[in-house]
Amino acid sequence: MSTDATPDPYSDPLVFGQRMQILRTRRGLTRDQLGGLVARSGSWVKAVETGRLKTPGLPIILRVAEVLRVRDLSELTGDQSMHTALFAGPGHPRFAAVREALNTPQFGVDREAPAAAHLSARLARAWSARHSAAHHREVIGALLPDLIRDAQAAVRQAGTVADRKAAQARQAEVYFLAQFFCAYQPDAPLVWRVAERGMMAAQDSEDPHAIGLAAWLTTQAHRDSAHLDAADAVALETLRFLNPLLPDAGADVRAVAGALTVEAGLTAARRRETGTAWRYWDAARRLAEGLPEGYFHPVTSFSRAVIGAHAVTVAVELHAGRESARQAARAEAEAIPSRPRRARHRIEQARGYHLDGQPDVALATLAQAHEAAPETVQYNGYAKRIVLEEAEAKSPERRRRASELAQQIGLLTA
Repeated sequence: MSTDATPDPYSDPLVFGQRMQILRTRRGLTRDQLGGLVARSGSWVKAVETGRLKTPGLPIILRVAEVLRVRDLSELTGDQSMHTALFAGPGHPRFAAVREALNTPQFGVDREAPAAAHLSARLARAWSARHSAAHHREVIGALLPDLIRDAQAAVRQAGTVADRKAAQARQAEVYFLAQFFCAYQPDAPLVWRVAERGMMAAQDSEDPHAIGLAAWLTTQAHRDSAHLDAADAVALETLRFLNPLLPDAGADVRAVAGALTVEAGLTAARRRETGTAWRYWDAARRLAEGLPEGYFHPVTSFSRAVIGAHAVTVAVELHAGRESARQAARAEAEAIPSRPRRARHRIEQARGYHLDGQPDVALATLAQAHEAAPETVQYNGYAKRIVLEEAEAKSPERRRRASELAQQIGLLTA
């Protein structure tokens, strides 16, 4: 093996600092960037990586894990007793059946494709269930295997070019639903395969709405993997395609353009580009205000009700503690009709309060998120990081509340 090969950060002899350096390098972050994202300096990162400083305490370890998107704390610490999944869940009971449907090609004609109207109605019900059910992964996981197979059959059996393009748009939407379900499951490559299939089906359909949705999900996947240049390329190129269409477009296409504009702002915020991030958010706000009263996009949740929630996330991604708390206090969660989106907003509010040094408020807000949609909290790395950190707090009452919440979301056994 070449001496220039990157060592495996999971081999036992490596200490914390070495693991952090390797994982940081794989994420493409400089020492100054990592330091800034965990409220430390670049020189502090260097001192930890070179062993001049000892392994930090759990709160800092969790912040580093969040930034580096490690899927299990043992990957960073080397301590095989610390198998705490952060950005990958334990695996939903329905995941195996969904994965099988996605991985098994359908070549034959033994499965008769449903009528287009029937498949569209099932998709609409699935999206509705995703927004209304507290345990939305359970509901969607039960529906997805047949939806995946029927959508594939509809494309294969389409009789005309127009029918085939319409079927590909519906197939893309099924893949979008699958991507939501597969996120944070213990098979990261599958998420990318689903995202690529969704993008290919959307492009083949030539449907602007489907293309915009595929780009929206792909942008998120790139940013979550710290591929910020790729995230920008997908979002901005798709916006250049969509923007000329907007004056004559319906609400759904305009909403997707708004959601993509938010994503461009969040990527800028991840880079700590404050002015650019807020300019994109303001452009998205204007698009939201142009939507019909009460409108709510069934996939992206983009709407007037959600634009305040996006402001919280922009501030949190900028690591602006006071502004995060201010936006969190302003943004009304109850106006968001989707249970998982409302829970995710509560998690973002909790991140803002925690960043501002209000851990008790952060825990109370996470409890509200759990009440709205337990599975959203269970599979969210940011929520788990806050709970684990506060379970080590000096305050006995805060430790008790954090431990109770940890048990509820499955981090600790009862």
